[in-house]
Parts: sequence; structure tokens; C-alpha cells
Amino acid sequence: MIAVRRADLADAGERTRIETFVGEHPDGTPFHLPVWGEATAAGCGQDYRMLLAEDGGVLKGVVPLTHVRSPLFGAALVSTGFGVGGGVLASDPAAGAALAAAAVEMARELRCPTIEMRGGVPIDGAGWTWDDSRYVGFVRPLANDDDAELLAIPRKQRADVRKALAEPFEIAIGRDRAALAEHFHVYGTSVRNLGTPVFPRSLFAEVVRRFGDDADVLTVRHGGVAVASVLSVYWRGTVYPYWGGGTAAARGLRANERMYFELMRHARARGCTAFDFGRSKVGTGPAAYKKNWGFVGTPLGYPTWTADGERPRDASPLNPKYRLKIAAWQKLPVAVANRVGPFIAKGLG
Repeated sequence: MIAVRRADLADAGERTRIETFVGEHPDGTPFHLPVWGEATAAGCGQDYRMLLAEDGGVLKGVVPLTHVRSPLFGAALVSTGFGVGGGVLASDPAAGAALAAAAVEMARELRCPTIEMRGGVPIDGAGWTWDDSRYVGFVRPLANDDDAELLAIPRKQRADVRKALAEPFEIAIGRDRAALAEHFHVYGTSVRNLGTPVFPRSLFAEVVRRFGDDADVLTVRHGGVAVASVLSVYWRGTVYPYWGGGTAAARGLRANERMYFELMRHARARGCTAFDFGRSKVGTGPAAYKKNWGFVGTPLGYPTWTADGERPRDASPLNPKYRLKIAAWQKLPVAVANRVGPFIAKGLG
């Protein structure tokens, strides 16, 4: 009989069981790991918990849940907060159904009007919907060497990468405070230019600190100035370039092209065999950019639960009601945007 309970993440043995289960499950992601939920919750001031489904003491499933609260965007239970993956991860349907039902009970106890599962399978039951039309994910194998990697990139984009490789860039890889500060400035500038607020510095610092050697920052400098930077996580032979961007100068210099190619090199040297370019919304510029690199988009499905009489939150920058706010944000000085942005972004989840 399936029993669901809250995980004791302070217990080393329990954590090991969970990490082993996630690592061995074919649909496991780093966003299912306790360390992801703990790092992102600590970095953004949210609450994190994990539910386990067991049968006779045997672990059959997990669902990590971040309780996200924001005066602007409302409250939600998210699996997993600040991740593009997560959701119910189970070895059999009964365990998955029990975890989904327990998540609904928790949402009601916390007075959360919605649950956002960032992955998993469709969930039966009142209040649950399924959407696989908004997002696509981009993953492909890494090539064996630089020449083969270049050949895996379509011709037009390959030409841009070759030009970027000829530029006198400096490549820096690190995990210390200086590396994080450089990344925050570049990434904050990038998202300001897109009209969205930057996440808190503490989010990036917590992810790097808690993941240890399985996370780092790669920065591209030109003339001693950082122009592109990406924070990546490494797990189960895959590199996840997660928070990356460039300054206004990056496009003309093709710094982003150099950054991602250097990350492919770096990941290959670490023993990675796959590159996960993350998710993008269907029909957007980021989705087209990833296709230009030779990645094929795969639809991502998300189950969402909404309480009776409530509406799912929509914090997407594509939401028309945010159009004027985005335009105004793009005009802010970077220093102001990076100071104010984290107070807004930490509630996005």
C-alpha cells in the first residue's frame, strides 16, 4: 500500500535514498534533487519541502515542492521553484497519483490557489490541466572533439562561431565571489535589456555553493571587460547552461557564440556527453537561436492544478498585461535594475 510522507532532508540516509532514486530514474533531473530546492529556496527566501511515496518502506516516488509567495504574482506550489524541470517522479502510476493528491492537500493547507508542475505526466483529477504547447526543450549529444562539434552546427551559425573563435577573447571559469560578481553584472544587464528583473545574487551564490564542483561560471572577456557569462550545473553526464547572457556589446562581438562553444569544450573535458540548452517558449527568438545551433525542440508538458474559482497565475513576460512594465524596465539604469530587480524576481518561482 502506498503511503506518502514529508521527507526528512536533515537525515543523511534519507537524502542518499532520494538522490539515488532520482539519479537512477530515466526522467530524473537536477531539479528533482534536494540540493536544487534547498539552494533556490535559500537564495530567494522561499520555503521548500519534498514528499515521498513508499510501499512497504521501498521508495516509489518523490515530488519536490517550493512554496512561492509574491505580492505581485501571488502564491503557488511549484515543482520545482526556479527550475525548468521537476514534477512528480515515480516508478509506478499509483505512487504518482498519491503524490499528486498529497500535493493538492498541501496546497490547500498553505492556501495556494495553484500548483505548477514543471514536468511529469498528465495527472487525472479535479482541477488538473495539461499543457504541452507553450514550451520546447533543447538537448543533444556533445561531439567527440572541436571539429566534430563545429560540424554539428548548421552552416550559417557555424560561420559565426568560427569568427568568434578567431577573436582575442579571454575565457575565465570559476566559482569564487569574483566570478559570481562578474556573472551577476553581465546577466543582470542581459535581462534588463530584455525587460525582466534579475534574480537575487544570493540565488546564484547558493546554487554554486551547494552544488560544489558540479556548478561553475564561465565568463568571456574582451579587452579585460566581461561581455558574456553563464552559470552551469553538471549532472549525470549533462551540462545545463542555466543562467546566461551578454552585454550590449556581446552581439557584435559574437561573445555568446564563443561562450557556448567554450562551454561545450569545458563540459566535454569534464566528461559530459550531452548539452541541455534548456527550455524556450514556442515561436520566440531564444527558441530560434537554439535551433540555429542544431538543436531540435521537443515539446515539454506541464500539469497545473487550480483550486475551484481560481485562475492559474501567469508571470510570463509574454503576458500582454506586462508589456508596458517591460518597456519601462528596459529604460532603467543597470545599477538600479540590479538593485530593485531581485525583490521582484524572487517571487517568480
